[in-house]
Amino acid sequence: TTMSNLEVSEVNIFDRYGKHLYKLTPDQSGWDGTYQGEVLPSDDYWFTIDYVEPRTGEKTIFKSHFTLKR
Repeated sequence: TTMSNLEVSEVNIFDRYGKHLYKLTPDQSGWDGTYQGEVLPSDDYWFTIDYVEPRTGEKTIFKSHFTLKR
């Protein structure tokens, strides 16, 4: 299954301390790396993707991390 086949309800982005920074919904184009208008530094960030598992129809949360580079 590719991401384009998933029914994603939202993506949430957090800093290394668990502070919620951004909620992205399917009708939005992306995140610009800011929080409350301030540019965030190059660092590691975590995210969750809430989606419906195509094989079972169950709501599922995928968790991982990425590095924001400036």
